[in-house]
Amino acid sequence: MLKINLDPFPVLESERLQLRRITNADVNEIFALRSNEEIMKYIPVPRTKTIGDALDYIKMSDKGLAENNFINWAISFKDDPKLLGMICLIRMQPENLRSETGYILHPDYRGKGIINEALKTVINYAFSVLKFHSLEAVVNSENQASANVLEKHNFVKEGHFKEGGFFEGQFHDKMVFSLINR
Repeated sequence: MLKINLDPFPVLESERLQLRRITNADVNEIFALRSNEEIMKYIPVPRTKTIGDALDYIKMSDKGLAENNFINWAISFKDDPKLLGMICLIRMQPENLRSETGYILHPDYRGKGIINEALKTVINYAFSVLKFHSLEAVVNSENQASANVLEKHNFVKEGHFKEGGFFEGQFHDKMVFSLINR
């Protein structure tokens, strides 16, 4: 079984990006992301309704980090600390050497390769440093853009679950993608 230790916080860098700890200074950007119906339409979690909700989200991220259960990075450019999006390793299963990854990006920054660059960085960290054997990603079946990103990074679609999720009174299909560290 893996021993996960996320202390000190692992700041990751790529060519253009810094993946850093989320702080209270990010509250407005987190609120803007998590309260926006268009941004959140494929993510089956309650929308952030207040700045207090966004602060609670930051506290939840800090708690998951402190307990070594999950890690949520702010995505920013190296030369500008503004939060553009977030990327995470969640639902860590040290006993199975497996974790789930997910990401969210403000629409102003889509189509610029940011998620591709951030995901490549997180995959490398998950496999090389944390020593996970596999990663998974769960995607709403209507979110083809996210499926394309995963496939670009050699994730393989393992399943399509018809009406596999239920959120806000509606069923939705979900797809599970997996990447094995070879």
